Amino acid sequence: MKQSINTVAITGGTHGNELTGAHLVKHWLSHADEVKRDSFSTELHLTNPKANQSIRRYIDQDLNRQFSLKDLKDSKLKGVEQLRAKSLNELLGPKENPRVDFIIDMHTTTANMGMSLIFNSSDPLVVGMAFYVKQKMPHATLFFNPAERLEDNFLTSMGRLNGFLIEVGPIAQGLLNYQVYSDTHAAVMHGLDYLESRNMGQSISLPNQMVGFQFIKKVPLPQNENGEITAMIHPNLQDKDYHAIEPGDPLFITMAGETIAYQGESTVYGAFINEAAYYDQNIGFSFMEKINIVLKDNDH
Repeated sequence: MKQSINTVAITGGTHGNELTGAHLVKHWLSHADEVKRDSFSTELHLTNPKANQSIRRYIDQDLNRQFSLKDLKDSKLKGVEQLRAKSLNELLGPKENPRVDFIIDMHTTTANMGMSLIFNSSDPLVVGMAFYVKQKMPHATLFFNPAERLEDNFLTSMGRLNGFLIEVGPIAQGLLNYQVYSDTHAAVMHGLDYLESRNMGQSISLPNQMVGFQFIKKVPLPQNENGEITAMIHPNLQDKDYHAIEPGDPLFITMAGETIAYQGESTVYGAFINEAAYYDQNIGFSFMEKINIVLKDNDH
């Protein structure tokens, strides 16, 4: 038997300078009929209000890296976002046996990634939602980042049956853009419709597999011995998210104009290329591999 979805949480503002999700949450709080479905209850949560008020990604720590079970149980972690994660654990969880079944978390990116549907679980419910939304919005890209739910540090892992992250860009931090806003709105509506249809036992025609991308590793910006950035994203790579990177292709260009090429032996793909939010870690982009994502037997 398929497990019913009883409670869905829609979250926004996890990163305080990503305004799209925060404003959609505020909109739906006064237009609740848009997110209401008959077979489950829908909750709306502005997840990092302090950072949102300051239009900053975070105050002390990245909130979307604080939700591993280990960190939630660590009483020594007392930064603003670490305490906020513990509060959200009480509200949505506890993580070991969450009250909320499924979480849809809304994000934006400064990278040229279009709409990315990011999911960390191979559970048929989660993969099925990704496939369903992509069928409705073919321009979306599937971004698979597998993790064990209790170890996963994303907010979406607080859902009993996991969750789903919608990432839309490019858009500068601290701004609203109607296309980004409306695309995010549409993706959430499709996600809710999928859960409703599944709860009601309606037949949903989905392929057995779809092409997507799986995270390999983050690639740091070149630095000197003092930790200062010495090169930037090469113009041939800039804005080429999800495009193939072949051995010898340029990755970076130094301040003096020298090219630094990809030294690997296999074809990879870039994502979050020149993401502004990752400069605090000196991260230039992520390597991805193209994969076939398989939808397993859609029964629990």
